[in-house]
Parts: sequence; C-alpha cells; structure tokens
Amino acid sequence: MARYTEAVCRQCRREGQKLFLKGDRCYTAKCGVVRRAYAPGQHGQGRKKVSEYGLQLREKQKARRYYGVLESQFLKYYKMAAAAKGQTGENLLRLLETRLDNVVYRLGLAQSHPEARQLVNHGHFTVNGRKVNIPSFLVRQGDVVALKEKSRSSEKFKDLIENSAARVAPSWLDYNGDTVSAKVLQLPTREQMDLPIEEHLIVELYSK
Repeated sequence: MARYTEAVCRQCRREGQKLFLKGDRCYTAKCGVVRRAYAPGQHGQGRKKVSEYGLQLREKQKARRYYGVLESQFLKYYKMAAAAKGQTGENLLRLLETRLDNVVYRLGLAQSHPEARQLVNHGHFTVNGRKVNIPSFLVRQGDVVALKEKSRSSEKFKDLIENSAARVAPSWLDYNGDTVSAKVLQLPTREQMDLPIEEHLIVELYSK
C-alpha cells in the first residue's frame, strides 16, 4: 500500500501544529514546528488568506495525517460514519480512534502512530487472544488488546512498557500494566477523545 515517505515534519509544519509523528523528538527543541514555525516550501512564510474551503480542507488533512490514513481510506471512514446513527463527525472520529494502531499508541506502547502501525504489522499484538497484524482493525466494546508474551522480553518493548506506565490511558480503555493488555470498556464519546480537530469542518467539506 502506498505510504508517505518524505520528511514527516513537513506535514506538521503544513498544518501549523504538532501531530506527534516522530515520537519523543516532537517534545524537544529539534521538533520541526519549533525550529521552523511556518509552512514548508519557498512560499511558506508568505501571508495567505485562507478561504472557507481551505479551512475545511486543512482540517481534513490534519485528521488524515494525524491518524496516518490514505485519502481513499479516509473517505471510506466518512461514508461509514455518515451511514451510522448519530452525528457524522463524532462517528468519524470514533472510527479512527478505535483503529488497532491508534489503541496501541494511546496505551503508550508506541511512541507515534507510524511506529504503532509498524508494530501491529509485525504481529506483536493480539485481540481476544488472536494475533492481528492489520493496523486498521477496528476494536469493539469488550475486546481485549494485548502485547504478545513473547514480545515483552525484547528491549524495545521493555522500554515502551516502562514509559507506558507514566502515560494515562483514555477512560474508555482499561489498561493492565501487569499483563500489558487493555479492555475496551466502551466506544469513545467525543468528550473522551481529546483531539484538536474540528470535525464539523470535515463534514461540511464532504457534504458539498
């Protein structure tokens, strides 16, 4: 599957805020947004008047880049959200939040969304006791996501597990540090999704 392979800091700079795509580096002075707080390209420092469409597009791009999904995937999620009961914008964010790679990231078992996607791809996690290596797998209420016992002994995961102890898991996930697993207590509500995304702008964009 096609993936963005250029410098990921350019994506954060284009959106004008940190998307935390490079893990710990995003919290240091080396962060691209800190070093160059303007959009990439030769016209990045120019003043631009953003239209209503431009605001909607930027919000959609921000969400897509934050979760690391392609345009076709994002459109698929939007159609699923529009067909479901409830508010389309909240449904869309809920679908993105319940992706397996995002759950791994939220639990602190990966430093960034790209790393979480890679770890899931490599088969380090199980859902209800069965190995799942599909990052886009959508967890449901009652599912148990766990790190494979064999993977816990690696130095990589020892550091991640130690760091995850300091991270507070979302309230819709019940994390157990002893078993390195989490149960999905419920599907997240908008109040439980602490995201700097104005989903109504995305809905307005696709509703045109």
